[in-house]
Amino acid sequence: MQLTGYRQAARLDAVFAALADPTRRAILARLAKGEASVGELARPFAMSQPGISKHLKVLERAGLVTAGQDAQRRPRRLQPAPLADATRWLEEYRRFWDGSFERLDGLLQEMKAMRGQPGRKPKGGRK
Repeated sequence: MQLTGYRQAARLDAVFAALADPTRRAILARLAKGEASVGELARPFAMSQPGISKHLKVLERAGLVTAGQDAQRRPRRLQPAPLADATRWLEEYRRFWDGSFERLDGLLQEMKAMRGQPGRKPKGGRK
């Protein structure tokens, strides 16, 4: 079980590291529209094909991109599963923060209602 958790954490690390770079995010955005060759991916950037290839290797190691085989071309394709895993991980923390903010809102509303009522303190407040 721990190994699975470690592998899952390592995969998330690779995904977030890959997403940290704006060029790689732009490559993913382009691949979301359909497969593309390295040359096609390099066109909008002031970067050589070898430079784009380095970014693609990072994306491939993270599992975000795969290379196909089409005669002489090796078109790259977006693989959405690692993004879905990252989204689930982020969603857990979003729920945590939403709950925390709701509790804070409740406490603030209670404090606002008690303003002007001497001697009363909010349930979560100091004594």
